[in-house]
Amino acid sequence: MAKRTAPIHQTVRCRITVVNPPAGVQFAMQRGRHDLVEASRSSADRISFDFTLRLGPPLPNGLPNFLGEFAQGTPSDRFVYVNSGQSAGQHDSIWNRRAKIKLAGISIELLTKALALPDATLEAEIAATARDGGPACATVPILGKGWHIDQLFLEDPPASRS
Repeated sequence: MAKRTAPIHQTVRCRITVVNPPAGVQFAMQRGRHDLVEASRSSADRISFDFTLRLGPPLPNGLPNFLGEFAQGTPSDRFVYVNSGQSAGQHDSIWNRRAKIKLAGISIELLTKALALPDATLEAEIAATARDGGPACATVPILGKGWHIDQLFLEDPPASRS
């Protein structure tokens, strides 16, 4: 049986949406070791961060090798960080946390489908609030259907927009 491999030397658009953030807590996405990126859009109940990942040569097991400024961790255990409170630049906050969002849920099939659709975005949603009422931290589960192609894109692809 042939191994499925990820396309290389391409980029994929991604979005992390933080759902129901605790009031008064700032969130930012971590780029590299110390840089912070503000939300691309936000409302009282949702904060979204748009970013891109580069694809390197597939890992020995055939899984995608995510690279770029936002990719953290080792090649076999990549993730992105969403920081909150002091870690997000809110110096007067009592909170100082980072949520780790794993990229392992992005399958070769999903990645291939996203790359075949112009302007498609892979999206994951996380709960913004931890059990203690503060912002989410440590490795957080992805809500609902996991990593998926942005539903709005699928319902209204660019070719059908005027």
